[in-house]
Amino acid sequence: MSARCCASQLACCCGYSGCSLCCKCCPRIRQSRSTRSMYALFFILITLVCCIMMSRTVAIEMKKHIPYFEDICKGIQAGNTCEKLVGYSAVYRVCFGMACFFFMFCLLTIKIDNSKNFRAYIHNGFWFFKFVLLVAMCAGAFFIPDQDTFLKAWRHLGAIGAFLFIGIQLILIVEFAHKWNKNWTAGTAQNKIWYAFLALVTLLMYTITVGALLLMVWFYTGRKGCVENKILIGINGGLCLLISLVAISPCVQNRQPNSGLLQSGIISCYVSYLTFSALSSKPVETVLINQKNITLCSPNFVDGSSDDELLVTSLGTTLLFACILYSCLTSTTRSSSEALRGRYTTSEPEVARCCFCFTSDEQDAEEPHDQRGGQQVIYDEKKGTIYSYTYFHFVFFLGSLYVMMTVTNWFNYEGAHIEKFFSGSTSFFWVKMTSCWMCILIYLWTLLAPLCLPTREFAV
Repeated sequence: MSARCCASQLACCCGYSGCSLCCKCCPRIRQSRSTRSMYALFFILITLVCCIMMSRTVAIEMKKHIPYFEDICKGIQAGNTCEKLVGYSAVYRVCFGMACFFFMFCLLTIKIDNSKNFRAYIHNGFWFFKFVLLVAMCAGAFFIPDQDTFLKAWRHLGAIGAFLFIGIQLILIVEFAHKWNKNWTAGTAQNKIWYAFLALVTLLMYTITVGALLLMVWFYTGRKGCVENKILIGINGGLCLLISLVAISPCVQNRQPNSGLLQSGIISCYVSYLTFSALSSKPVETVLINQKNITLCSPNFVDGSSDDELLVTSLGTTLLFACILYSCLTSTTRSSSEALRGRYTTSEPEVARCCFCFTSDEQDAEEPHDQRGGQQVIYDEKKGTIYSYTYFHFVFFLGSLYVMMTVTNWFNYEGAHIEKFFSGSTSFFWVKMTSCWMCILIYLWTLLAPLCLPTREFAV
């Protein structure tokens, strides 16, 4: 059993066989999912390296516990205390290597529609060689000449790519809202109980939205001052009301009968989350009253101890990058790529499901090709590719740029470190607040586009 498993893993690392676990009791896995999981693993590893490079605590502990630390740093020409391997410039270089890796595969996999193509074999296998290539590209970025010019140019390109990544995620949030409504509305034709589900979820979404807005008013405003917070909360609350009224307006209903309060409730709930996230990312203002620092326009949830800060940073960073990884993977499905081209419907009949979002395009028709020991792999792309390889790598390319900008605190990169990741940043604040307004505009466009362009076909 162990010899067969080792042979299978060797074929995965050095050949084009699908990767699997050695444990035979594990459920079967499709090759398309196995491939995406391996690329996601590469993405996670490089992201962890970036977080370590931005950590002052790790740098101090390494200096304390690694023997001959300064001699090693000098030996690898990283400075007296390895200062070239830490900080925002090091993260820029590592993310440059990761971005180049995914962009190279993006170009390599253009117009692949059959998994029997040699380029498809490269995409789905040879993981050991690809890992070596990824490490080499990240390491090679440290030898780029004229570092100052490179870092300045790469920073601006990274910001553009990061905003594109945010835009893709906002489009897919809107697509998710339309897909949810369409799926459950289709169920009302067979069973009227779906009307109750629609009403219940819609009520829940608006309850969360109103509750979140009230909590933000309570925690982030005061009787005096906090004018900026009051204005922003009022604007975003008003926009949530606006999209709700537009969604049920007669002119929109005539062109889009499926438009309703469920979609606007989902978008309103997401906008309230982004608003809260933006306000919590805003730099804290304090005043000295009676020899005590009093926090203005912001709640003080922790007592300021290092343990509290470490806990908040660890949990927050883990959740943030879990969301980034989830966004990368869900952005690469067939339905998501169709949504980015403005296609929200398909010719296939809808089957209402409570967990519709977990359905996939893959089919289990193909039997496992390899019955040897270990987890069974279903080669589900024999008849054609399940997802766009090029689009998959392009999303991870943009995700690499988003990680780079996020870890280095966007435009406040000087002096940034991971321990103060959630201590407040003007850049974070405006990026998230802008995302709120972009999300509103994208959703409004899906509602008003049929009215503005009556000759084109739109459906949600």
